[in-house]
Amino acid sequence: MAAEPASNKKTLFDFTVKDAKGNDVDLNIYYGKVLLIVNVASKCGLTNNNYDELNQIYLKYKEKGFEILAFPCNQFGAQEPGSNEEIVDFVCTRFKSEFPIFDKIDVNGENAAPVYQFLKTGFYGILGGDIQWNFSKFLIDKNGQPVDRYYPTTSPLTIERHSETLGSPLVFKICKNCLDVYGCHILCLNYGIPIFHLLLYN
Repeated sequence: MAAEPASNKKTLFDFTVKDAKGNDVDLNIYYGKVLLIVNVASKCGLTNNNYDELNQIYLKYKEKGFEILAFPCNQFGAQEPGSNEEIVDFVCTRFKSEFPIFDKIDVNGENAAPVYQFLKTGFYGILGGDIQWNFSKFLIDKNGQPVDRYYPTTSPLTIERHSETLGSPLVFKICKNCLDVYGCHILCLNYGIPIFHLLLYN
């Protein structure tokens, strides 16, 4: 049976994807968690720094409702040529990564995975359209909605950087009230709170 078009899906949690062993994974298992979704590659100049930093933020926040979902892709410079088994072995052996590695997919073109068709919807201008390169990143809120997209060269550590105003009761009251209308990330950046922390702590 053909996969349901991405246009019929309303949130990320409506999708089913394949893990690296070919098993179906219902993304609804991540409901209520903040997700960072990354298209990864093993032979890219960005590989070492990204995996190192992704590991750091994963270990720091995995017990606080945060997950990283990594999707290997060979569309950029043929820099992910291995099989799923080879990719997982590389990531787990070299970087000791604990976050899940999924089935290798296309992220652009007519064969782009439906989940990536969905992710790219709603982002326009410089950050809109096709994925530019390996290690592009999408931040997903607890309701399965993409709220930000980052360049391949954006350091994962800059996505999670701390703010001195993180614990302000006044700011958190404002954040809590506006979160339901999906405008919170814009308002809170004006108050100095990065989106990543806003999503985790509200």
